[in-house]
Amino acid sequence: MALHENQTRALSFDTVATQYAATRPDYPPALFDAMEELAGRPLADADVLDCGAGTGIATRLLSERGARVVAMEPGAGMAAELRRAAPEVSLVRGEGNRLPFAVGSFDVVAYAQAWHWTDPARSVPEALRVLRPGGVLALWWNQADIHVPWVAAEEDRLAPFTRGFPTTVAELFAPLPVRVATREITWSRRITVEEHIRNLATHSHFVVMDPAERAELLGANRSALAQLFSDSELDEPYRCGLTVVRAAATAQT
Repeated sequence: MALHENQTRALSFDTVATQYAATRPDYPPALFDAMEELAGRPLADADVLDCGAGTGIATRLLSERGARVVAMEPGAGMAAELRRAAPEVSLVRGEGNRLPFAVGSFDVVAYAQAWHWTDPARSVPEALRVLRPGGVLALWWNQADIHVPWVAAEEDRLAPFTRGFPTTVAELFAPLPVRVATREITWSRRITVEEHIRNLATHSHFVVMDPAERAELLGANRSALAQLFSDSELDEPYRCGLTVVRAAATAQT
């Protein structure tokens, strides 16, 4: 998300924006239930900033819960895909380390699959600055569920070429004057092997890879999965880790 040392990789999604929109998973309703519980308020009628909104996956789901969403995205390609899919959404070009909003603008600042691109020393104070009293910073990620044997085997095949992100990041907030709560939601979706491969191909470590190397690696993974799933369909399992942060002075007891 942030334009710092990971800028090239963070903006690499622009080259696969259409494929990203078509193949990346949504988020389960239970995630938003948990967010409302931990925030202590419904999303309905909340002003929400969706940081690193990408193609608008979370933007759409937050809007469906009744939130008034402003989507913020630094990448031109991803922003164009969001605008095409959701022309009614307010869209701002920007990034989390320097939020272009006034103090107290939002009830929720959200990062869906995006906070790892920021510099926490800058993005956390910025989020707290634009939050209203009692507002929350909500971060979440879909992570492949390696408790499922075929996923663990796939992770082993791809491990030299990938990097994962933690399902929660609570420990990173320990030095800051905030309070943190976490949840983890397990869920899955039914898709084809080819859709799974196309989803993998939109992850940044593959996007920036040499095309021939990427094709070889994903081709070998496709062949391994085809042997496991003879009907060419699979349940793609996830653990969605949610972290909700609020300023200590406004934390609920």
